[in-house]
Amino acid sequence: MTRHFLNTQDWTRAELDAVLAQAARFKRSPAGDALKGKSIALVFFNPSLRTRTSFELGAFQLGGHAVVLQPGKDAWPIEFDLGTVMDGETEEHIAEVAKVLSRYVDMIGVRAFPKFVDWSVDRQDRVLQGFAKYATVPVVNMETITHPCQELAHVLALQERFGTTDLRGKKYVLTWTYHPKALNTAVANSALTIATRMGMDVTLLCPTPEYVLDERYMGWAAANVAESGGSLRVSHDIDSAYAGADVVYAKSWGALPYFGDWAREKPIRDEYRHFIVDEAKMARTNHGVFSHCLPLRRNVKATDAVMDSPDCIAIEEAENRLHVQKAVMVALARHHDGRDSGLGIGDS
Repeated sequence: MTRHFLNTQDWTRAELDAVLAQAARFKRSPAGDALKGKSIALVFFNPSLRTRTSFELGAFQLGGHAVVLQPGKDAWPIEFDLGTVMDGETEEHIAEVAKVLSRYVDMIGVRAFPKFVDWSVDRQDRVLQGFAKYATVPVVNMETITHPCQELAHVLALQERFGTTDLRGKKYVLTWTYHPKALNTAVANSALTIATRMGMDVTLLCPTPEYVLDERYMGWAAANVAESGGSLRVSHDIDSAYAGADVVYAKSWGALPYFGDWAREKPIRDEYRHFIVDEAKMARTNHGVFSHCLPLRRNVKATDAVMDSPDCIAIEEAENRLHVQKAVMVALARHHDGRDSGLGIGDS
């Protein structure tokens, strides 16, 4: 059976720990031949800076080759629904696209953001799931409604900063921040997932109950707490949430009750500009570290002083995308080739 990397929740804790350990080794010794003769198609439905660069370079550094495709630009527009009479803009169906690419390459990476019209549709993650359904090679989520590669890069940065792979007992604050536009919940969903998976004491800080994340990810987080320890709470109070925090992770996202009707949400969002991460808030923490997935609008989401502080690990996290993605690709390639019955990774 083909194994994919769609969400970290689909992988065991032992598998994730093995990937993180391999990523740390790749960081110490970047070059190798673990992907020699392998190729990956990187399918971008949305723009990218870090994701494209890190995946292309990661494949190259391990002897592999990446092919970048942008449907609607340098590849045909793709249809994802069955039963559709394709007399519109789409030229070919995902059933053919995924199967053909599987004959050419050893892996497929997919980046496809929500359409921001109907969350009940977007939460199905149909683009990613379509590739996973029809591909006969491993599929990697390069960000859709979750961002599992970012999760691993984030955890690796925390492990490096705290000097331990054991993050249990750390107080972790995932805070909503203002942004002039309503954004995808992907990174917030993923941060909540991985922080609880690692057994941290997690606070989801958001302006109102309307900004609580989708029940799927809140459910994953609750299940992770039951399995890994730690705790989970939702707070709308800035002062108590920041008090004693070891980690502050910032992200902006749109309120799901207003999904697709952002004009109604905007006055609410505008009221909470003070959720910006600033020096006063960070001073309430336990000498806490700050991070963000990037890109970040300075002095909107976080101040210059916070971003330029030695306690900011956003650049380390961004670098770690390269290392964890190499580890993920190697794990998938070895599993697909039958060289590893599980998803553990040896030295490379």
